[in-house]
Amino acid sequence: MKIARKPWVNGDPAAILDKKIYATFDGGEGLKDLSGLCLDFLSEQKRAWLDLREGCELLRGVRERTLPCRGFSVRLQHNPGRIRSSTAGVGRKEENGRRCFLCLDHLPEDQKGILHRGEYLILCNPMPVFSPHFTVSHLDHRPQAITEQINTFLQLIADLGSGWAVLYNGPRCGASAPDHLHFQAVPSQQMPIEKEILQKKRFTLMTTVDRCLLYRVKDLGREVVVLEGDDLTAMGGAFNRFLDSLRTVLSVEEEPMMNIAGFHKQEKGKWHLLIFPRRKHRPDAFFKKGEDRVVISPGVIDMGGVLITPVKEDFERLDAASVEGIYEEVSLEGRTVERAIYESGR
Repeated sequence: MKIARKPWVNGDPAAILDKKIYATFDGGEGLKDLSGLCLDFLSEQKRAWLDLREGCELLRGVRERTLPCRGFSVRLQHNPGRIRSSTAGVGRKEENGRRCFLCLDHLPEDQKGILHRGEYLILCNPMPVFSPHFTVSHLDHRPQAITEQINTFLQLIADLGSGWAVLYNGPRCGASAPDHLHFQAVPSQQMPIEKEILQKKRFTLMTTVDRCLLYRVKDLGREVVVLEGDDLTAMGGAFNRFLDSLRTVLSVEEEPMMNIAGFHKQEKGKWHLLIFPRRKHRPDAFFKKGEDRVVISPGVIDMGGVLITPVKEDFERLDAASVEGIYEEVSLEGRTVERAIYESGR
């Protein structure tokens, strides 16, 4: 296996990686399924790694409350352990001024991972939102970008199976390490939107791209596009066509702001990608001072209906109107999303 050398590595990168591998999964016959392997791995890491054990204990004490909104609901989670992630700086200045916590030689001594198909390391998240909560980090230090990795993303979804959701935060809308490519994996059925999108009356079929279906979902308070298909390669191509259409409509060259939640229904052999097109990372209230400040920094989990509120006062005072306003502010406007969908099908 060839691991790219980096100037910050002391010693042989392959040797460092070897010390960090708990197990290897390459999809071969006779291997334990990835889902079961991850759960065994979590148990072992809890035993060996104090920070993870403490983080999981903190999760057991978080407070939650459900907030009914117009046509949908959200679950507020008061999780003080997520304050660092919620307030992380994501500009180039911040990236250059900090040590990357996902690089191999910066991982805590007791942290190990599952090597997934020779390219990613599945790591236990020491400050989880759900239990379990994994970070899937690329072995190389490279920018967060989905275009060339969409087939890997889809393969990971299939490898984990129907009991899981695989998540992606764009580099400018929720990724706490925008300079290091990574995904997340959490149990399915944890985010309210997963149940809400089962209501077919919300779906409007907009177009077909490479035998994949593109839907727009209504009455959820934010823009949601669903891409559905049963062929991995076709799904990857359809997704990239939609991404290119967004670039064209927005007149940008970089990756359009978005969050993605992916699922695989094994009994039907279908992938579902929930795409949340974005126009802002954080609402204006995040940048206010004093009592007017609201520390909510929406990533994919928040867009899925679980709003992380690390500050107690925000957890207690947020109401339906506030949440609806935050979603409307950070979500891309509907007309632009429609134009991008139509462009994808042309």
